[in-house]
Amino acid sequence: MTTEQTAEKLPAGKVLAHIVDDVYREAAEAKERGEMIGWCASNFPQEIPTTLGLHTVYPESQAAAISAKGGSLPLLEHAEGELGFSNDLCAYARISMAYADTGKCPNGEMDMPLPDFVLCCNNICTCMMSWYENLGRKLNIPVIMIDVPYCDSYDVDQKRIDYVKGQFIDAIHQLEEITGKKWDDKKFEEVCAYSNRTGEAWLEATTYMGYKPSPLNGFELFNHMAVATMARGHEGAAEAMEQLCEEYRQNVAEGKSNFRAEEQHRIMFEGIACWPYLRATSKPLKDSGTNVTACVYGPSFAFTYRNLDELAEAYCGVPNAINLERATELRKQLCVDGKVDGGIVHINRSCKMWSGIAPEMGRRISADLNIPIVTFDGDQSDPRNFSEEQYKTRIEGLVEIMDSKKEGK
Repeated sequence: MTTEQTAEKLPAGKVLAHIVDDVYREAAEAKERGEMIGWCASNFPQEIPTTLGLHTVYPESQAAAISAKGGSLPLLEHAEGELGFSNDLCAYARISMAYADTGKCPNGEMDMPLPDFVLCCNNICTCMMSWYENLGRKLNIPVIMIDVPYCDSYDVDQKRIDYVKGQFIDAIHQLEEITGKKWDDKKFEEVCAYSNRTGEAWLEATTYMGYKPSPLNGFELFNHMAVATMARGHEGAAEAMEQLCEEYRQNVAEGKSNFRAEEQHRIMFEGIACWPYLRATSKPLKDSGTNVTACVYGPSFAFTYRNLDELAEAYCGVPNAINLERATELRKQLCVDGKVDGGIVHINRSCKMWSGIAPEMGRRISADLNIPIVTFDGDQSDPRNFSEEQYKTRIEGLVEIMDSKKEGK
């Protein structure tokens, strides 16, 4: 069934899931035809390989999906025991390198073809560089790396934009040489047009959390965001995201919500989801009537740009590439827009770049907005680094404080 057919019959969430499946399926079919396919980091512009007619898949999204389906531990243990990687490394990286070694998923799902090249940016973290260099060395394939300098000032300056733009142009030339494909400026404009529609609709979808009560369960955005990463330059992605917005608008008009509880409290969720424990992290919130109405992880992938200058500027401004002051103000605005009563901060053992500044961001947000913020220890993919009881206790404490503030105590 095609994406166009499903879009008429299925809710947007299922259409978006089909699009993700199609990305993996089409890449596998291209590989079988003898075409070169790539693995791509989430913060490498998807529009570049799409313009060149190349199929790419995304190790971070694959690792998240494997983890959400309960299959991460065997790969993590393989990376540590068979390949010798430390368990202090990012769990996504360990899963990816184990998968590159074994070529299969332990739960039989989320298989993807091995790459002929990899595309990477370091605006996510420095671990990403070593991860992709290891993939390139192990598989003996080209590694195209974009260096995005950390922005120590509040705004991105022109020197950074020019520096990053030059590297993207060079990456295009490298891909042309590696794959034999040719760049087409008109095609790039078409891809960006679809990408902008997708990004604008995705950003609009996240703003519906600002309604009170929210027409959506904020946790569901963790599932939908994969399309914003993997396929935003395609017409089907734009249509599906626009359908998602329409469904949220309809929920508002009808007084409905995908949050299946009475909304008593609204909070910010800071950080990446604990994919192996989605139910364990969402259920205590639902049971206490607490909905997530602010989260930077979703809107951070709502990219829009019309040319390579704007593209370079956008990738200089992703959450992990900006300074503490700008990162804090970004979260504070989301909290204001989401009308939150409190927040939870995931201290994620895998993502040290993000978690390093998270406690200080939480303290500043709490002080400036006069809301309670609690932290919990976890991991985006390693199930050994999360305590369900600790999490429940933190949520109970947060709810107790929010109840007290609501009662005016």
